[in-house]
Formats: sequence, structure tokens, C-alpha cells
Amino acid sequence: MKRILLAIVVTLSLCCILPVEAQDYNPIPVAMPSLLFAPDARAAGMGDIGVATMPDLYSQHWNAAKYPFITGDAGVSFSYTPWLSKLVNDIHLLYVAGYWKPGNDAIDAISASLRFFTLGSIDVSDMSGEFWQSVSPHEMALDIAYSRRLSETFAGSVTLRYLRADYATGNDETTPGNAFTADIAGYNESYLSLGRSEALLGLGFSLSNIGTKISYDGGNSSMFLPANIRMGASMGIPLDERNTFSFSVDINKLLVPTPQLPDEDETSEEALQRIEDYNNISSIAGLFRSLGDAPGGLREEWQEVAWSLGAEYTYLNQFSLRTGYYHEDPYKGNRRYFSFGAGFRTEAFQIDAAYLLSTAHSNPLDQTLRLSLGFDLEGIRNLMR
Repeated sequence: MKRILLAIVVTLSLCCILPVEAQDYNPIPVAMPSLLFAPDARAAGMGDIGVATMPDLYSQHWNAAKYPFITGDAGVSFSYTPWLSKLVNDIHLLYVAGYWKPGNDAIDAISASLRFFTLGSIDVSDMSGEFWQSVSPHEMALDIAYSRRLSETFAGSVTLRYLRADYATGNDETTPGNAFTADIAGYNESYLSLGRSEALLGLGFSLSNIGTKISYDGGNSSMFLPANIRMGASMGIPLDERNTFSFSVDINKLLVPTPQLPDEDETSEEALQRIEDYNNISSIAGLFRSLGDAPGGLREEWQEVAWSLGAEYTYLNQFSLRTGYYHEDPYKGNRRYFSFGAGFRTEAFQIDAAYLLSTAHSNPLDQTLRLSLGFDLEGIRNLMR
């Protein structure tokens, strides 16, 4: 029973299973919030920034349009992120991603990823309180993307994604949920003259998780998936032949309708009708409503925009140090934290680590170490020759 309660706490802390009724804050409820979690340690070390950072093996989650600009013709990466590591050791996010280009001069790329978020093993009791069985609730996402360079500086991509969430506890009330979504992204990479140096400017955007809603009760009701728009910019400045400094900024907003707050004299029937009306909004209608439906007007709409700043220092294109800050308004979730990271890369592989230090209470990743490991297949082949 304790594990069941813990799972509930984890799920609620990660953003919402049901519309929120409290009036002191108004976060937007979404299903499968793990789709928004930064899976790789490089982006995590810079405050969860990635839509416009320089292309890397982890670009699939942030912006698949970056792959046509990446050096190398193929690569694969693995990432591990523990959750609530101070309390349990079996809640974690596993992520694997890879890409393939038909040669270094190719103008297109194919990429894919698999994401698996597990809440661990939970013991379920029967009506008498005796052990009945163990279940393993989890969320899974499998996607594939095609990206193509449309000009010398700009590339676009389309990603198709299959989602599955299984929170079943052995009864007939909960069924696995399935859904399909798509991403549309773009990335522009160009050079700017700064004194005697040429800085690399990256601009990117991504519309992610645009698609169906998901149901956990056989279709009787459904929830919004975390459709999101993200935009960002980055600039890499070479200090000299050995040292490079880059800084980046991202902003993002959920494209999900905002729950309407209850009136002071609202009856229980009116409250149920308000919640039912919210749940009956279609996913497509929700995209447009999300741009201007906040009860607090324009001020609350701006509160729904989260932002992050990040910086990275690289020596000899091998050793990297990173830091960043992520900010979400307290009224909309209150995720605020600093992050720190480091990385090392060779021709064949790279390893990255990130550490998060929360400035707000109850962050499940506070003081958590995240790791990512990537392999450049062309570099491995060169070492074996």
C-alpha cells in the first residue's frame, strides 16, 4: 500500500492526473508528463535546453531537424535518469536514440528513439489487505523522424510517435492507454562575424506531441497529452583555437487548454459539468484554445511560458563544462532549478553527466545525477581500421 501511495504522489508531482481545483495555483493537467522530461544529460546540464543548441546525438527529443547538420553519418545514444532517488531505487527514465545519414554530405537523415519511464514495482493488496500481486506501471514512447536540409542554413523535420501508458493494478477499471502524436520542427544554422571570429548562431522551433488524446478507462474519458511549442536560440563563440563558449535560451508553452477555476458559489453539479466540459474539448480545438483561454487573461498566459538559460564551455572540442537555470511560474507548477554538467568526447564516443539543484520545494530530480552515453559509428569504424 505504501508503494501505491508513493506512485500516486510521484504522478501528481509530475504534473497532474486530474484538473486542479485549488485556487492558489492553476497548473495545466496533462497525461504522460514524462514526454516533456529532458532525457539526456547534455541538455539537462544547461537547464533543459536543446531546441537550438548545436546538433548532437541527443537531438531527437529536442529538434530532429538538427540531424542534417551533425558531423558523422550515424550514431546512437543511451541515457539514464533516476527519479526520487532519495526514497526509492526503481523509478527511472530510460532513453535510447539514434540517427543515420547516407554519407557526410547527405542533406537528409532518419532518426528514432525509445523512451521508457517506469514507476517501479508496486504491490497490490486484495480486499482483506493481503498481498495479491505485483504490477509495474509505466509510460512508453516510440518514434521515428525524417529530417531534410531545405537550404544551406535551414532544415525541417517531421516525427511520428506511438505512445502507450499502462497504470493497471489488476482490476477492470484501468486499461492501458494508446495514442499517436507528431512533431514538426525547424532549425537554422548560420555564421556571424564577431570581430576576428565567426560565431555560430542556431535558431530552432518545435511543435511536439500534436495528436490524439489518451484514455485509461477503455474510452469512457480521455486526457490531453502534453502538446508543446518550444523556441530557442544559441550562439557558439570561439575564444581561440582551443576554447569555445556558447550560451543558449529556450522558451516553451503547453498547447493544452487551461482549467477554469471554480466560482465561490459553484454547486457540486456545476463543478462536475465544468470538469466534463473541459474533458470533452478535442485535442485540435485545445491547441487553439490554449493560446488565449487562461482565466487570468494575458497575465496568466505569460505565466504559462517557461524559460531556461544555459551556457557551455568546451576545450579542444573534447572537454565541456555546463550550467543552466530553468524557471516555471509558481502558479503553473513551480519547477525552478539550477543545473550543472560536464562532458567528455572522443572521435568514437561521448559521455555526459548532469546534476540538478532545485530552488523550489518537492522537485523529484533535486540532487540527482543523470548520465548519457553516445557512440559515433563512423568514429568507431575509423578506430577499427
